[in-house]
Amino acid sequence: MSKLLEYKNYFGSVEFSEEDEVFHGKLEFIRDLVTFEATDAKGLKAAFQEAVDDYLAFCAEQGRTPDIPLKGSFNVRPGQELHRRAMLLAARKGLNLNTLVSDALRRYLDKEESAA
Repeated sequence: MSKLLEYKNYFGSVEFSEEDEVFHGKLEFIRDLVTFEATDAKGLKAAFQEAVDDYLAFCAEQGRTPDIPLKGSFNVRPGQELHRRAMLLAARKGLNLNTLVSDALRRYLDKEESAA
């Protein structure tokens, strides 16, 4: 995915089907399936925003909370050895594992973003 649209804190993918000659996408990072399409880029942006608005309205009508993308937690399965090393380092530093992993991820992303 090279491009994401953003609207009201929701993200939409951007794809093109040569066969159908249509742009299409879906809301990313949520469990519900919400799709949109258009014949040009400007239309795709409008269709994406309409899809978000429709999704939020549908959830309100149904009395349910809409999925929120990127809520701030995710599961990581680093394998037994990496888990052990991280847990021991966190304990030696007086940190919990979540803090250690968050700090390491922040440093890695800061480095990658400054290199880009």
